[in-house]
Amino acid sequence: MLDVFRQSVMITSFVTVMMLVIEYINVITEGKWQKLLSGSRWKQYFIAAFLGVTPGCLGAFAVVALYEHGIVSMGAVVAAMIATAGDGSFVMLAMIPGKSPLIFGTIFSLGILAGAASDIYFRRSGIEYAETEDILRIHPEQKCNCFPSRAQMVSQWKNPGASRCIMSVVLFLVAFAVITGDIGPVVWNWIRVTLFIVVLTALFIVTTVPEHFLQSHLWEHVFKEHVPTIFLWTFGALFFLDILISHMELEALVQQNLWIILIVAVLVGIIPESGPHLIFVTLYAKGVIPLSVFLASTIVQDGHGMLPLLARSRRDFMVVKCINVIVGLLAGALLMFLGH
Repeated sequence: MLDVFRQSVMITSFVTVMMLVIEYINVITEGKWQKLLSGSRWKQYFIAAFLGVTPGCLGAFAVVALYEHGIVSMGAVVAAMIATAGDGSFVMLAMIPGKSPLIFGTIFSLGILAGAASDIYFRRSGIEYAETEDILRIHPEQKCNCFPSRAQMVSQWKNPGASRCIMSVVLFLVAFAVITGDIGPVVWNWIRVTLFIVVLTALFIVTTVPEHFLQSHLWEHVFKEHVPTIFLWTFGALFFLDILISHMELEALVQQNLWIILIVAVLVGIIPESGPHLIFVTLYAKGVIPLSVFLASTIVQDGHGMLPLLARSRRDFMVVKCINVIVGLLAGALLMFLGH
């Protein structure tokens, strides 16, 4: 139980600091990246897949918003959703850092190809896109003076809010735990160094950003909304799987029913939530399921990225999800035939 708890804290800490950094980058760019998506369809697929493969749901949310405003095609949405693993990407980086780049590269490439093929099919089949709205705009209240002067920083810390104090203390403790080896690898390898740098970056962000940005984006969105869910799902998955592995021949059971497990992984991936995917991340990290099953699960699931599209158009949601399922099943089946 103690070992599972420590692993859960380590994974949640890594996910949290990565979320803080990405939220920070997303806001300080002020939407300027939207201009990159103008131009050829291939450029759209490439950038949409890149936004999708970026850890977390922000990139996927952005592509859906751009689609709803008529800036990108449905094929770009397909590219982003195949490339994204939602918040599960953070957990993959924490649990399987050596294998994650190859997996991200694979779903990124598949996303681009599937996006292009989807648009060709849509055009030939006469499938219409969602109605367009006004182009996205970044409103003044969304902007952030994220590089305050020394006087502003001093003023912020003369009367700091509770959320700033809590996050600063938590991140300081995480940084200290990385130094002592209680979180992350025991030896100072590239994983431990990277984790330490990311934690320090997150600590810098929390201690310097204005109160409005910290409260609205970091505290309300990251700490209150995502952290408890990720910790509970991670702890639950690790605890549940440890019990299964210690009380039954789980690996042998999986090997005897690979095709059934593949179908189950794809069906679970349809759920617009990152939590269930963490079970397959954990199974793959422990060597219980093969790459074919894990890749199929990663392709089909998209975290919370599809929720805005579900709210806007159930038809478009189903179209994109069906394509994800087809690509996931084909990729998983091919790898399984090849012995992976």
